[in-house]
Amino acid sequence: MADVRHDIVRIHHVGHVVDDMAAALALYRRLGFVVPPPSYPAMARQEGAEPEPFGAANTHADFPGNFLELATRVREGDHIPADAKLVPLQAPADVLPKLVERIATTSASLAVCLERFEGLHILMFSSPDIDAVATRLTASGIGHGGVNTVRRPVETETGTVVETVRYLEIDTRPGSVAEGRVGVAAELDSHIQGARQSDHPNGAVDLVEAVLCVADSELAAAQARYQDYLDRPIRTDGPAQVFDLDNARLTLVPESGLATLLPGEQPAALPALVAYTVAVRDIAATQNLLRDNGIPLRRTASGDPFVPSANALGTAIIFREALPPEHATVRGTWPK
Repeated sequence: MADVRHDIVRIHHVGHVVDDMAAALALYRRLGFVVPPPSYPAMARQEGAEPEPFGAANTHADFPGNFLELATRVREGDHIPADAKLVPLQAPADVLPKLVERIATTSASLAVCLERFEGLHILMFSSPDIDAVATRLTASGIGHGGVNTVRRPVETETGTVVETVRYLEIDTRPGSVAEGRVGVAAELDSHIQGARQSDHPNGAVDLVEAVLCVADSELAAAQARYQDYLDRPIRTDGPAQVFDLDNARLTLVPESGLATLLPGEQPAALPALVAYTVAVRDIAATQNLLRDNGIPLRRTASGDPFVPSANALGTAIIFREALPPEHATVRGTWPK
């Protein structure tokens, strides 16, 4: 149950920006995630021609309350996955240019991310009252782009419904949030998300952690930023600083502590989102599946298995056994 004292309650999604969507799909499916065919916006380059993909493409691995996003920019001549779904842009004449511009902007943003490194560049938190978040951020002097509303058709077993997505991005000035795109989204519609969620072979049921690595000299500034963003207390856990959400967490780790938390890991850049954690039903079964699929594993400082970033397109992926609801809490603390 969401803690009503807080207007940000969990992680909404993280975005893994990849260079080759086909390779990413193959990897995530070997990792045991159910990942639907990616959607590619498409337009005809001239009247009467067939629509061609352009801009940006994405897909999700869905859970009941959140998801993992795979995203890429589309370049002419790119290899498009065989099962990709082309989505011809259809909009009124006065709206279409703005839609095309927005997709082009997203593609350019993804290209900038990939110039830094392939990996995690998107972190969105979930709120039961996004308007309250916007008001609080404004009152605290934190820049943001305002609450945006997007409506899109979604196919369900009972027919097509319209999903409303409301979100804001924190401080949209270039370079102001150097780790990537950080923001807040309204909580997912449980009925629509319930129609999407899949029974992942690896047993994954929830997205429960994001790990942000910063230069040692920037740790205090990052702590202050995220305390303002989340309006949550912070606690020390070994060399890391942790914001506890509702059965999830954001972990800030200085560069000097990353190899302790995630042995063998080095950040591709600073600051950087270096890892995420999913909760699974049966950790032993998850490990067996990963090993059977030839996925290398290491152990975090607290003993959780993780896939090294070198084997997961630039992000470490941590697996943690989910606790029964009556015992749900934040796990994965540093060994004492």
